[in-house]
Amino acid sequence: MSSEPLLRLDAVGKRFGGLTVLDKVSFTVAAGEIVGLVGPNGSGKTTTINVISGVHRADAGRILLNGVPVQTRPGFRLARLGINRTFQVPKPFRSMTVRENIEVSAHFCGHDQVDIAAILAETDLAAHAGQAAGSLTVNQQKMLDLARALATGPKILLIDEIGAGLNPQELAVVAILLQRLAARGIAMIVVEHLLDFLNRITERVIVLGAGRMLFEGTLRAASQDPEVVAAFIGG
Repeated sequence: MSSEPLLRLDAVGKRFGGLTVLDKVSFTVAAGEIVGLVGPNGSGKTTTINVISGVHRADAGRILLNGVPVQTRPGFRLARLGINRTFQVPKPFRSMTVRENIEVSAHFCGHDQVDIAAILAETDLAAHAGQAAGSLTVNQQKMLDLARALATGPKILLIDEIGAGLNPQELAVVAILLQRLAARGIAMIVVEHLLDFLNRITERVIVLGAGRMLFEGTLRAASQDPEVVAAFIGG
């Protein structure tokens, strides 16, 4: 694994009107690394991945991919550069089949030669390839969301609460899949409330509170940090 970070956030800030949602957020992610992003509701987790993926534009600071500033580029260009994401609530093309959903994503990013069958197998969707996306279960729609992102050939994936609504067996399967993707060199930032799930897949977490970084380190150390504890219990 290269010592140079794949992704770097340097004092990133975001405001909505008079409200500061992100305040000088700075961290790095290496290729093949999974980083957890945690914090209480309203702490800025989803906003962080929104500015990285181009859903929103940062108002301050820089976001660098392989050393190149990308914070002013729109989401579709970032996807073609290798930054892609999943959503807490997937929104597939419901009337299209599972395979067609993946094919559209691949074509959009110029990856028409991608192995769709391999992606279907990896996300356990092969048996549903000809099924309308709107008829899938919650877990299957989350896997389709991930499959669509994988079809774009990502360097870094931003995973927004993929564990929400899944049972323990489904969570275990997702954890193994994310670890397998990381072993191939894909970096990930995983926003998640399920700390046991995060503990399976990463050794490093970043804790946000009211838009600023409170802590960076292991989950165990975070649980003993007074500022983190205060943020979570409102102390």
